[in-house]
Amino acid sequence: MKKIALGKIGPISSAIALGCMRLKDMKVGDVGTLIETALENGINLFDHADIYGAGYCEEIFGKAHKEFKIPREKMVIQSKCGIERGPQGPNTSFNFGYDYIIKAVEGSIKRLECEYLDILALHRPDTLVDPTAVAEAFDNLYTRGLVRYFGVSNQNPMETELLQQATPHKLIVNQLQFGPAHTPMIDINIYANRPDAKAMLKEGEILNYSRINKITIQAWSPFAISDRSKFFFDDEKYAELNGVINQLAQKYELQPNAIATAWILRHPAEIQVIVGTTKPQRIKEIAKASSITLTHKEWYDIYKAAGNQLP
Repeated sequence: MKKIALGKIGPISSAIALGCMRLKDMKVGDVGTLIETALENGINLFDHADIYGAGYCEEIFGKAHKEFKIPREKMVIQSKCGIERGPQGPNTSFNFGYDYIIKAVEGSIKRLECEYLDILALHRPDTLVDPTAVAEAFDNLYTRGLVRYFGVSNQNPMETELLQQATPHKLIVNQLQFGPAHTPMIDINIYANRPDAKAMLKEGEILNYSRINKITIQAWSPFAISDRSKFFFDDEKYAELNGVINQLAQKYELQPNAIATAWILRHPAEIQVIVGTTKPQRIKEIAKASSITLTHKEWYDIYKAAGNQLP
């Protein structure tokens, strides 16, 4: 498994990470097996958030790694906060307030039974953010040994810059949806100087900004289409994309999910792929993506098959 230093200065992590959003309906033993399978296949980063399963995903992960006696140093544990829960659902409001961040992290650490987080990421932009309050919260958590590194999620360049200028703690990651069927992050560059809608600055040059500032992009929902409700695999609207991916799967003797993952890993920005499977067999399949490097033509063939045209 390819390894990367997150943000160039952060923990050494696998190029593929395991997202833990879907653990809430699993048994402790099954979660333990999932963690072990990931580690056996070179995957060492586990991505959480305090709202996943209303906190239960963190709780069952904590129970599992304790029961299976998995050494803490083998895992890079990351969690996110900033989305407040309420009786009507999780997205009651966004909150980057000092008290909220401190309480959220303390709760995550308790549920995860892990003493500290390797990385804390702020989940979604809070338009009421006070960058100074965020900086003070980061200082508190770092000084107390509760968080070692920090990052953001779903934030554009200026939102990220606003926070970074307030804190000496380097933001090392930014989680963004990206995959063969959701490509606005790269469309803006490919369609540069064109009248096409894809040339619009919807992503605010987040890819180039991240590369310049050495922020690792973590691609979430890599197999989803843009509305995130469906995967492109076996979707008749993406027949051409699946056809190209299936051909490459035969060539490289891998499963289609590994080819789709390899497509993201091929980008020189060293994007980390977060996969949310709960099936050990799929972890084994996807982990093999790190063993191949798609050619330029193969990469662009997948991009075009997803419905994109080169100018």
